[in-house]
Amino acid sequence: MGIGQISAQKYWQVPGKVVHYQPTSTQKYIGSPSLAILPNGDYVASHDFFGPQSSEWQQAVTTIYRSKDKGRSWKKVGEINGAFWSSLFVHKGELYLLGPDRHHGTVLIRKSLDGGRSWTKPTNKENGVLLAGEFHCAPMPVVEYNGRLWRPMETAHGPELKWGERYGAMVMSAEIDADLLNSKSWQTSSTLFFDKSYLNGNFTGWLEGNFVVGQDNKMWNILRVDDRTTLDEKAAMVEISPDGKRLSFDPVSGFIPFDGGSKKFVIKHDSESGYYYTLTNSIPERYRYVDSKRTNPSGYRNVLMLRKSKDLKHWEDVKVILEHEDIVNHGFQYVDWLFEGEDIIILCRTAYNDGKVDAKNNHDANFLTFHCIEEFRKL
Repeated sequence: MGIGQISAQKYWQVPGKVVHYQPTSTQKYIGSPSLAILPNGDYVASHDFFGPQSSEWQQAVTTIYRSKDKGRSWKKVGEINGAFWSSLFVHKGELYLLGPDRHHGTVLIRKSLDGGRSWTKPTNKENGVLLAGEFHCAPMPVVEYNGRLWRPMETAHGPELKWGERYGAMVMSAEIDADLLNSKSWQTSSTLFFDKSYLNGNFTGWLEGNFVVGQDNKMWNILRVDDRTTLDEKAAMVEISPDGKRLSFDPVSGFIPFDGGSKKFVIKHDSESGYYYTLTNSIPERYRYVDSKRTNPSGYRNVLMLRKSKDLKHWEDVKVILEHEDIVNHGFQYVDWLFEGEDIIILCRTAYNDGKVDAKNNHDANFLTFHCIEEFRKL
């Protein structure tokens, strides 16, 4: 029996297939879900651990799982020391993992030739050490476009070393035929630093950007936006120059209404329908007035909504995919997802009652769960 089959029996009340359960009492929480499909059709999933009993500030631990039956069961196949907030992706048939080595760490890339069991070990700039310093991100997609691979990232160097204010938006890219383990293959764009004057002084940070190509072939870094004064959420559209070297932003037109925009989201274009899709932690009207003191929208993670857009700026709800009536201790967040034929497959950082006790809160997740939206284009 695979680990997912065992978990599905034990945690029957938890939606989806349970890939991993981490008891709240361990004070280690599940973060950074990432999902990839191998050339043979197997699924690979990863997550890291954060929290007071984790090693997130020294050398973070990331765990790798594999499913040979389209997500019905999962088996742990590997563990990596020194990987945090990292993205799985397949390029030219080979599996990679890209992200910092720890909380605000050095950016590393690793390659696996056996489906995630073993990985190259970054020790220098020729074999996987890409950016030395302090960097932030989430497991955002690595996107191939116009002969290059693109991956948003944030510097975490300041000027104020406070959450949000320390993050500067940037984008990494490399030619598709380059040696991805060699740091010389990668270029970084200019950095757009925090500006407290944005949003009439209510701007408290941007982070976890998406590389997206518009219908006009303009390249964008679309970022999560932190503004704790209103539940009307927004995202920031930062333009990337054609050569990938410069970022530019208009604070008047660059902030767009975007339900769920204060939490991590992934945007992808579906060439078959022509729509852009995303999954967000939206805040439906029925939850907005549960607690009149709740003005920070990032505290709502109990709804996962499928949304779509033709132009990246105007979005419509398609369907609620996951929901729990409890705002405080239940959350479906940081989802990574992929198109798989007629379906969308999802890996989710899930905070949920384990049958006896709640998660610590809606942010500090105790489950990693897998879900499938069947025939999403017909919804």
